[in-house]
Amino acid sequence: MFDVFICLFLSYLPVSPIMIMASSSSSLWLFGFIFLVLAVFQLATASSNVYIVYMGDRRTYEEPQLVQESHHELLSYILGSKEAAKDSIMYSYKHGFSGFAAVLTRPQAKIIADLPGVVRVVPNRIHSLHTTRSWDFLRVKPHIINGLLSKSSHSSYGSIIGIMDTGQYRNAAYTCAILLSEFSFVPIVCRAGIWPESESFRDEGMGEVPSRWRGMCQEGEGFNHSNCNRKIIGARWYIKGYEAEFGKLNTIGGVEFLSPRDAAGHGTHTASTAAGGLVKNANFMGLARGLARGGASSARLAIYKVCWDTGGCSSADLLAAFDDAIYDGVDVLSVSLGSSPPLATYVDDVLSIGSFHAVAKGVSVVCSAGNSGPYPQTVINTAPWIVTVAASTIDRGFPTTITLGNNQSFMGQAFYTGKGNLNKFHPFVYGEDIAAFNANEGSAGSCDSGSLNATLARGKVVICFQSRSQRSATIAASTVLRVHGAGLVFAQFPTKDIQFSFGIPIVQVDFTIGTSLLTYMELNRNPVVKFGLTKTTIGKQISPEVVFFSSRGPSSLSPSVLKPDIAAPGVNVLASWSPASYLSLADGTRNNVQHPLNFNIESGTSMSCPHISGIVALLKTIHPTWSPAAIKSALITTASLEDEYDQTIVAEGAPHKQADPFDYGGGHVEPNKATDPGLVYDMRVSDYAHFLCASGYNNSAISLMTRAPTTCRKSTKFLVNLNLPSITIPELKRTLNVSRKVTNVGPVNSVYAVRVQAPVGVIVRVEPSILTFNSTTKKLKFKVIFRSQLRVQGRYSFGYLFWGDGFHVVRIPLIVRTVIDNFSL
Repeated sequence: MFDVFICLFLSYLPVSPIMIMASSSSSLWLFGFIFLVLAVFQLATASSNVYIVYMGDRRTYEEPQLVQESHHELLSYILGSKEAAKDSIMYSYKHGFSGFAAVLTRPQAKIIADLPGVVRVVPNRIHSLHTTRSWDFLRVKPHIINGLLSKSSHSSYGSIIGIMDTGQYRNAAYTCAILLSEFSFVPIVCRAGIWPESESFRDEGMGEVPSRWRGMCQEGEGFNHSNCNRKIIGARWYIKGYEAEFGKLNTIGGVEFLSPRDAAGHGTHTASTAAGGLVKNANFMGLARGLARGGASSARLAIYKVCWDTGGCSSADLLAAFDDAIYDGVDVLSVSLGSSPPLATYVDDVLSIGSFHAVAKGVSVVCSAGNSGPYPQTVINTAPWIVTVAASTIDRGFPTTITLGNNQSFMGQAFYTGKGNLNKFHPFVYGEDIAAFNANEGSAGSCDSGSLNATLARGKVVICFQSRSQRSATIAASTVLRVHGAGLVFAQFPTKDIQFSFGIPIVQVDFTIGTSLLTYMELNRNPVVKFGLTKTTIGKQISPEVVFFSSRGPSSLSPSVLKPDIAAPGVNVLASWSPASYLSLADGTRNNVQHPLNFNIESGTSMSCPHISGIVALLKTIHPTWSPAAIKSALITTASLEDEYDQTIVAEGAPHKQADPFDYGGGHVEPNKATDPGLVYDMRVSDYAHFLCASGYNNSAISLMTRAPTTCRKSTKFLVNLNLPSITIPELKRTLNVSRKVTNVGPVNSVYAVRVQAPVGVIVRVEPSILTFNSTTKKLKFKVIFRSQLRVQGRYSFGYLFWGDGFHVVRIPLIVRTVIDNFSL
């Protein structure tokens, strides 16, 4: 068959192959000859998929149109004509970096990967989907003198936040939106678009759209130019990569909109968390009532919708949104999406690629850490140029009373407002006692799917216990709903994360209370139970704590890079919602709420991410010349390690434990302190290039990424010497010297002295121990010498290094694991 294709090709050549070889332009003809023959053969024998051809940084002098034409030219060699190349290409990435997404066969993709100027060819992937109190809890308040809000209000610089928030919340998918600041604009990117009619996005009192804004308001289903205003100043949507994988998206029935409009609620929630305006009397079914506001409430928004409620986000679409956001001029990108381990390498992961070029252009990129906790090595979005955010609790609770037939009462937590009349006694049963005939042994006790007998469960409140195989209160509620149960008590490990179901009320309790309830049921022939209405409390529970689901370090891809970087509120966050979100019930029907929700309470690292994004936007407004690395450093070195009661922050888990840097990075964010960190650990693109060199990437790939000649040295020492605001040594054998450089951003004449809290089993010495800054000395290096006292295969231990001048305390985490050479012998 291959012979046939060669003969067919030769028959169409204008000259003979011998003449081609003899001509002065033989190399070009031969190049086209070989690859076109291969392409024709491969097209006939292989299936097509979407591939992303990444070609590194775009040269600043190259016009975007010329970059796009070069993509057509390159692909025409493979497909035989420019027309075929144009038909194949879905996106040309031509603003922030160079590359394209195209429909190719696997053999064609392999050929392109070997062409000069191509860094990587990556298959298109679909990523899984991951307010009234939280900003007050963070003390981001306008009346605090020299606080974050008061300082930012006096600046004439306007940050642009781009939020690509795509689904690290408890039951979500992805999105993108953009946020803009009071004086200019701060694009933020959000999951499934935005609901522009929400009160959070009114533009009363806002000035004209800043002249430097280069975005657009793209129309579509249920969305036109009139939906943009001086608050929502731009909107785009991307679906080519998604539809290449799944086919045309069916929007009949209103479950999705082919436009920037949000059908699911998540994009609206995250956008309003970061930049929503003030809304009085905001609440979720009467709970958490108060004044809702985003962190940067006077910011503007532009939406980049890349994720779809029926299947997630395409990496080809995501990279196109990154390219546009960089072109539009954002200052901050907030990205709540990612893939679970095993993590792709930095040049195979489009989020790492897009964020690298964004940071190179001065754009801070903030990402969610993932929702796979509390297990170690589950953190995602681990590139050192990204700010990776863990989720924490706030001091707002939702206590709910459980009353038994003997008038004994217990306290659980829920969002129960009276549905189902469960404030009156109902029969109370244990899931295991009403197991379906064909249920697996033990599955009914945790209310696993299909495990309950419909006849025995109807009209009753069911108690279920979390198990190793069934951890979700939401799944248990779906199971009880399917058999027409009246309500659910779910006994589980202690956590402040509350689940909600429109189908039936859920009250969550810990195992101790669950066991007490079970004991009552066993001692009474006709046990009954009722629920009290949920109340909202403030300041009656210790916070912050790192929540159970928040993904933990160390990074499985780069253990020498501490992740996550910082923690922020991500539990039971109230923010605006899309009333078009029907929230399908477990039996497949829709829940047509009589009074559509305008606000909703959600949990996830997708909620913590826009908190940091709003803070970064405000910091950028105060310090417009700071690099992304400097802003990240300010967040980490000023973070808190203690809760509101000056106790060490706790991380939820099995069991709870004292939190450490693998739970929260530098600690829990302190926005007001971050405005004046004293010293910062700054970095440039060349530092990240050297990091990639030390990680094993080759000279040509890195040179193309940065468009700067790069010669990689074969030393891995740069991995620990990368100027991060932390030091992580995954393998300390005997002695190791690590260097860091700090930049003074405080008073010109400053003297800092060092203090060390050494990790257990390690001696730490710092040289010099005093740093003196003046008008001519603004940056200083220091060396940290680590020496292991252990001669055993150890575990990670934690400590801290402090620089202080009597006013500022600049703290970085120290993380060390001791190892021995002959452990396997």
